Amino acid sequence: MLVASAFFLLLVIGMPVGIVLGVAGLLGLVDMGGGSFLAMVPDKFFSGLNLFPFLAMPFFILAGEIMNRSGLTLNLVNFAQSLVGWLRGGMAHSNMLASVMFAGLTGSATADAAAFGNTLVPAMKKAGYSGPYACAVTAAGSIIGPIIPPSTLAIIYGSLMGVSIAGLFAAGIIPGLLLCLVCMCLIAATARRLNLPKDEQGTSLARILKEFRLSLLALILPVFILGAILTGITTPTEAAALAVFYALFVGCVCYRNIGWRDLYEMLARTALITGVIFLIIASASILGWWMTFNQIPQLIADAFLSVSQSPVVVVTMIVALLLFIGLFMDINAALIILAPVLAPLAATIGLEPVHAGMIIILSLTISLMTPPVGACLFVLASVTGERIESITRSLWPFIVVELLVLLATAYWEPISLAIPRMLGLAG
Repeated sequence: MLVASAFFLLLVIGMPVGIVLGVAGLLGLVDMGGGSFLAMVPDKFFSGLNLFPFLAMPFFILAGEIMNRSGLTLNLVNFAQSLVGWLRGGMAHSNMLASVMFAGLTGSATADAAAFGNTLVPAMKKAGYSGPYACAVTAAGSIIGPIIPPSTLAIIYGSLMGVSIAGLFAAGIIPGLLLCLVCMCLIAATARRLNLPKDEQGTSLARILKEFRLSLLALILPVFILGAILTGITTPTEAAALAVFYALFVGCVCYRNIGWRDLYEMLARTALITGVIFLIIASASILGWWMTFNQIPQLIADAFLSVSQSPVVVVTMIVALLLFIGLFMDINAALIILAPVLAPLAATIGLEPVHAGMIIILSLTISLMTPPVGACLFVLASVTGERIESITRSLWPFIVVELLVLLATAYWEPISLAIPRMLGLAG
């Protein structure tokens, strides 16, 4: 009771999530008697980060920063526009398609929201889209970032739970593409009613080839990363380091638009983002150990199974719990705390580990665009000046269709396991 009260009180008053987790964990150890338990804190804090695959995260973040600073984001947007801009609501369609391409560079929803909030949203408003609708489309597309590989959430989950990171990367491909497809179908179905404009330039093979040539250097990177990992040529960490080298080559040699000052700023931003994530992971490891010692994961699993042992019912409860927790908690913290609880429960009802991981990751990712604390909503509101309430009113149809993708992925495992099984990365 003490730990839970402190945890929610600190969250309510706005303390950083990493500090909330650490304080709650320390209070739990003090409540157990302190002394020898508190002496374990430094070791637990360090061991929570002492996992080699975690090195991939700062490398992927830095590679995305470099590619974005190089101006390749705009090239991807222009290429997407050349492909689907001729449709009614063309800029909304190209926003979704560009999100898929951009996801292969960063693996981050907030990076997608910030980049497109600064570029595509103003362009969409100038073309005749309402500000809230432009932000809603951007938010809906941004959550593809943590699903399409490389995904920082997949790295965290795979490292903590001993699940193949390459398998999780492969499992995210079809769900990520489905998220894009259903959102584009929704845009097409409502385009005439909302009077969404078309691209005045139209399209042509010459334009497509031109934009493809300009964006080729950006398109090569995710193919290279994913191909190297899935074929076993490199580990995710090695592929991430090579991605940084490639991004630097493109920015410094091919485009020659990255200087020493830019590099310093990108390194500082990467260190800041990585530091926040790693503080959350390390602090959550203390709270997680306290929960394990007190058999809380087993109590939660028993409570779920006492309701029903039907896989469909248990999966539904898991999804509902994750969506609810995601309304109020940072998704990295939620993943670190809940994965050790829910993964064994999923195994109890016979879920394949990669499939269970994708259900957990996809559920938490959708919460990035749901109020009251959806990170992508806050990023877009701060970047564009639109009110969160206005964005949410335009966003709810996208939330509904993306929830349908989540449920389809949860209940029909081939959506997430078809590619991993084809590559021998899942059972």
